[in-house]
Amino acid sequence: MDYTPVPSKLVIEVETDAGIVGLGEAPSTDMCSVVLAMGLRLVGFDPLDIAACEERCVPPWQIIQNTDDSTTVKAFGSIEIALWDIRGKAWNAPVYELLGGAVRREIPFTEYFGFRQKHEMTPDEVVEYCLRMRAEHGSTYFEGKLSLGDPRLEVETVRKMRETLGPDAMIRLDANMQYSLSTARRLLSELEPFNIRNYEDPVATFEELRALRQHSAIPFSTHVPDIRRTVSLGVPDSIVTNFAVLGGIARTIRFIGACEAMGVGFWCYSGEAGIATAAYLHVSAAMPWIVEPSQSLFRWQLADVIDGGPFRQRNNVVRVPGGPGLGVTLDRSSLERLHQDFLNKGPVDHFQDPRRPGRFRRLPLA
Repeated sequence: MDYTPVPSKLVIEVETDAGIVGLGEAPSTDMCSVVLAMGLRLVGFDPLDIAACEERCVPPWQIIQNTDDSTTVKAFGSIEIALWDIRGKAWNAPVYELLGGAVRREIPFTEYFGFRQKHEMTPDEVVEYCLRMRAEHGSTYFEGKLSLGDPRLEVETVRKMRETLGPDAMIRLDANMQYSLSTARRLLSELEPFNIRNYEDPVATFEELRALRQHSAIPFSTHVPDIRRTVSLGVPDSIVTNFAVLGGIARTIRFIGACEAMGVGFWCYSGEAGIATAAYLHVSAAMPWIVEPSQSLFRWQLADVIDGGPFRQRNNVVRVPGGPGLGVTLDRSSLERLHQDFLNKGPVDHFQDPRRPGRFRRLPLA
């Protein structure tokens, strides 16, 4: 069966002397050695003292801000997710309760669409896919990539989507920074009549986004979590990112608080292996400021590493896992199968291959 694999992830287990095991997930496998080194440094530390664990592993934040290497932050952020899982299991409470309680128990996610080889490669096929997701799963929130270098194809697809799905369907778009400013300016002017909820990274820089804002009322989002420049330049409208990138759950909570204070939207990334997605669910349950649906590739995923996974939305939402901590357990057989795929075929890159729509690039084994 042909499917779109998610980018390769690093699964983390943190074991305590009390026999509690916490689960974490790193966004890429290239930080494996850093995670292992941090694990050795944390031997003997209290896993419930997350601040002390961070101090042991991460340089002062002022130093971090002045380097271009985010590996240390992402590596500890991935471990830190496991420390929250341990804390919840030790106190017999779900993570959302540790964060103050749930303001919602069902978390909205978009249904993903796009041009995919051997699946949907024309505007009509994309529309048919969305109609099928609505009929089979109650989906009315849609997000996807249509940027294949032909803006006319994107406009035509969106036009057909809006005409067929109706005025109440949510349509969000993502270009992965592929358009020039002049092309994006022309494209967004043609898309604006179709009530686009959000366009993610239509151009490559915040400065180009600011110039584009002068010509379009469509809201923008980005995967670049630079809130200082966001506030300074007035764009983008929202930030969409991975918790590990921000340094873990505790720093994500502070980041979301800063977004709320500055009027910047926030929602979560997509394409995780199940553990990070569970963290998204718990944090989204506890944070009133996260009101927009997060991204998902759930329907495109045939496997992840958790029992009962991958998560699947129904009527646009996924319920927050019950049970202590993150509320998920490892599916060892699935983990082994994905590990063997990694060993045999190499890692999958984070960015889709523009030459093979809907597919992620395989990287050569080192």
